[in-house]
Amino acid sequence: MNSEIAKEPAVPNLTQDQINRITEAVFMHSVDEDISCDVIFVFGGTHAGHWTRTIAAYRLGLGKQIVVTGRCSWVSLQQARENQVPESHVIRQHLIEAGIPSDVIYVESKSVNTLENVLFAKEVFDFTNTRSILMVCKSHAAGRQYRTLKKHLHPDVVYMPALFDTVYKNVEINRQNWAETEIGRSRVYGEYLRICKYGDRGDIEMLEERLRI
Repeated sequence: MNSEIAKEPAVPNLTQDQINRITEAVFMHSVDEDISCDVIFVFGGTHAGHWTRTIAAYRLGLGKQIVVTGRCSWVSLQQARENQVPESHVIRQHLIEAGIPSDVIYVESKSVNTLENVLFAKEVFDFTNTRSILMVCKSHAAGRQYRTLKKHLHPDVVYMPALFDTVYKNVEINRQNWAETEIGRSRVYGEYLRICKYGDRGDIEMLEERLRI
């Protein structure tokens, strides 16, 4: 599951209904109340939100065990940046520096995409008895990453989002404003296309209903 779909594809003209339905597919709703989960699952990445959101969640008691994933992105791998420190190691170091005990952190450091984040995490952590997971991820990647977990872990697991917004070209992209800017529309539409493609391929849970665009 590499970068087969451009990060910023061309976007067709979208109706308000199509925008609303893309929003529901790509983003998840933030949860107002703090709910404790069995495990905090951290998708790989270099944005500070990956560790700051995790640190905040752990301090609130929202999970006693943490699974951190990621070697590097597929793009970095293609650029032959073989010697770079794995993303998961960087995240883990930030967690430890924040006072989180190392023995509650499980690290997967081979994956280069979301599918591998999940599959390889199963090699370092036993999810057999896990029934609730707090997902730490970018807000506009949440729909795809949720569907990846749902496809490959126990069907009864409940997922709670711990989201953070990101900035591209000095523009913050979030659930409310993504359709207002060119970069926001392109990034989020790309996520929608990936959800459709990876669902068709069987990598993630399929989207129940597609848009006709």
